Amino acid sequence: MSAPVSETATQALQEPDAPTEQPRGGRTPWWANQRVCLLILVVALSALFGILRPAFFNQQLVVFPLLRDIAMFTVVGLAQLCVLSIGHMNLAVGRMAAFSMMITGISYDLWHFSLYAGLLVGLVAGAAIGALAGWVIARTGVNSFVVTLALDFLLLGLIPLVYTGLTDNAAFVTKPPGMRELRNYSLADVCIGNVCGSPAVPQLTMFAVIAMVVVGWIYSRTKLGRELLMTGTSVKAAELSGIPTARRVITAHAMSGCLAALAGFMLAVSTGSIKATIGEEFMLPSFLGPILGGTLLAGGFISVWGTLLGTALTTVIRKGLDLLGVGLESLNIYLGLILLVALSTDRIRTVLSDRQGVRKR
Repeated sequence: MSAPVSETATQALQEPDAPTEQPRGGRTPWWANQRVCLLILVVALSALFGILRPAFFNQQLVVFPLLRDIAMFTVVGLAQLCVLSIGHMNLAVGRMAAFSMMITGISYDLWHFSLYAGLLVGLVAGAAIGALAGWVIARTGVNSFVVTLALDFLLLGLIPLVYTGLTDNAAFVTKPPGMRELRNYSLADVCIGNVCGSPAVPQLTMFAVIAMVVVGWIYSRTKLGRELLMTGTSVKAAELSGIPTARRVITAHAMSGCLAALAGFMLAVSTGSIKATIGEEFMLPSFLGPILGGTLLAGGFISVWGTLLGTALTTVIRKGLDLLGVGLESLNIYLGLILLVALSTDRIRTVLSDRQGVRKR
């Protein structure tokens, strides 16, 4: 016997692809579209840094690693986006990546798994630790901020203990066949007949493309995605519609953990090392990309393309300022300011949309 469904909640569920791409308060003019502005900023800043430092366009030394970082941090942003879609946060996203890669490292070092078999083990471990966080939140009702912060501290103590017990140098040294090639090879090494890809685009970017396609498909084309967004919009309305909100909380956090594991794998391949410190730099980028891209902290609205563009903007700024000789401390200040601006964009977007709606009346 199904739970009673309210008319309002039913109508909300029947709206096709409702909150994923349609801005609130009417159609926003192109000049106020967040993704268009981000794209313009990325292009303009890239050109500016290229003029100031021509080395910015060096294919092998700058562009290749830059695109690799954008791909990795986009996956990190998608990991945060999944929990933001239900109005939650994941403060343990970096430590989940480290935990997953610890399991992957064990599978390489002790069990002698292949490269992609170890990746699969890591993805399952990430989904499991994420599902555990979601289960605790759903069962206890404790805020996700508190639960994931506690989990972050728990893993902070657990992971080094495991590395100390199983390794000599706090890192797993076994590198499965294919790991070095995946780090160094570009799309130029992938050919269909006589047509090959660009030598400036690393093969690792394909993982980000796959993640974006899957996440975008889930949220825009499936019942699960609509239920996740409905849960983020209003838990009460979702429950009245018969949506198992507790399960959706667990699902969102499991997806977040799985994507964090994928980002951890990409970082391990990029650095050529599986160590306890993997993911320490994931926290700030995990919020910057989605929030700059238009994903709401309150839940109910996500943007996969916006996450890519927001991540690209922050990564281009980071790389450009680094080439200009800006120190790490100053760089973190700039990125913190960008996050503060990002947190205000939702209000700015709403005001612009409301004003546009008033003018049309």
